Amino acid sequence: MRKDKIGVEVFAPAKINLCLHVTGQRSDGYHLLDTLVAFADIGDTVTLSVDGPGGLDVSGPEATPDLAGDGNIMSATAARFWGEEALSMHLDKQLPIASGIGGGSADAAATYRGVLALRAAVEGRDNPRDPTAEDAVALMEIGADVPMCVPSTPARVQGIGEQITPISDLHPYPILLVNPRVQVSTPTVFKRLARKENPALDRLPRDFEDRDLVLDWLGAQRNDLQAPALEVCPEVGAVLEALGKDQACRLTRMSGSGATCFGLFIRMHEATAAAEAISAAHPGWWIRVGRLKGGRRAAPQLIRSTT
Repeated sequence: MRKDKIGVEVFAPAKINLCLHVTGQRSDGYHLLDTLVAFADIGDTVTLSVDGPGGLDVSGPEATPDLAGDGNIMSATAARFWGEEALSMHLDKQLPIASGIGGGSADAAATYRGVLALRAAVEGRDNPRDPTAEDAVALMEIGADVPMCVPSTPARVQGIGEQITPISDLHPYPILLVNPRVQVSTPTVFKRLARKENPALDRLPRDFEDRDLVLDWLGAQRNDLQAPALEVCPEVGAVLEALGKDQACRLTRMSGSGATCFGLFIRMHEATAAAEAISAAHPGWWIRVGRLKGGRRAAPQLIRSTT
């Protein structure tokens, strides 16, 4: 008897904080942010299937044994949105852990997107159900960065991550990501932040399609976590220096709480040449080249096979 095996494959793009302003702190300890995020076509891949024994296994160059433990953010997402039925999950881990580019949050968001698509396929529906307000609350409880990673499209994000304003038509800049292979503790970086109440982002550009205007605007913004991260992890300074030496690099900044930094370029061959030069000088660093268009790959892809 022939039986269909149903699964989904979901790309989990890296989240890049193009700028990140810390504007306050709530009484419960959560920090208030004002950040512009975009998503690179560099990331992990999540595969979900209704076949197999269930559980999570992890492979890839950035895989570590603890990622498959019970406390994994993907498992928490599956438990909330799939339920108690067996769900087999696989994570192809390409993004460094604790690196400021939202790897865990992106994986959780991809799991959520995949669960909605897989549920629709199992039930014979053509399209997944729409996300609900209750979903958004649950995702925020799983991780403050998870809701912004669900659409994986450029956005201005405020509050503790719950206020998401999509940005349309952001230019798909070539981007170079560099991590010095040092993990940085986000709580430690926030504790080192000298001032918690800082100015919000400047008025947004009138046209995000204007490549040079947006670069100029970004250059006038900040990452308020960069200075305290440099205190915790001096290697961040070495990465920023290496990126800044390249004359074609139009903007250099740390993403999130670090230690990954990025450079924005106008042409892909310039980003590739910079990556080759930095890789030759620092062969132990994690270095990837892509574009800020990760959302175009984020939709779940249905996998069907017959046995």
